[in-house]
Amino acid sequence: MAKKIKTVIKLQIPGGSANPAPPVGPALGQHGLNIAEFCQKFNDATSDKRGDIIPVEITVYDNRSYDFILKTPPASELIKKALGLKKGSGKSLKEKVGKITQKQLEEIAQIKMPDLNTKDVKMAARIIAGTAKQMGLDVEGEK
Repeated sequence: MAKKIKTVIKLQIPGGSANPAPPVGPALGQHGLNIAEFCQKFNDATSDKRGDIIPVEITVYDNRSYDFILKTPPASELIKKALGLKKGSGKSLKEKVGKITQKQLEEIAQIKMPDLNTKDVKMAARIIAGTAKQMGLDVEGEK
C-alpha cells in the first residue's frame, strides 16, 4: 500500500552543511522527523557541492518517514558564481553590476536543464538571461 503524504517541505540549504539549526531543525521537527538523520543523508548526498545553495524538496509521510529530491542551485546563485559576484544590483534597471555572455548563459542553462520546463538550450539560456537582467547584469547581444 502506498504511503500517505502528510506534507512537502521546500528548503534551500548550503551543500554538505545541513545542521539542526534553523531553517532545517524547526521545519523538520514540527513533523516529527529525525533531524540528525536527515542532515547526515543530505550532507552525504551534497558533499561534492559544498558552497552551493541546494534547494531540496522533502516529502513527509504519515508514518514519519520521508524522501527528498535535490534540485539544481538557483539560477541567481549560478550566475553569481560564474561572474564572481557577491550579490546582484539593488536597482537592476539603473545600476549594472556586470555583463554576462551568451556562452556563460548557455553553460548555466546546461546545469539548470533538469529543473527548467524546456529541452532547448537556447530557450533555457533566455530563461537564465531574464534572471541575469533582474540581478542588474547586461546581457551580451541584447539592446
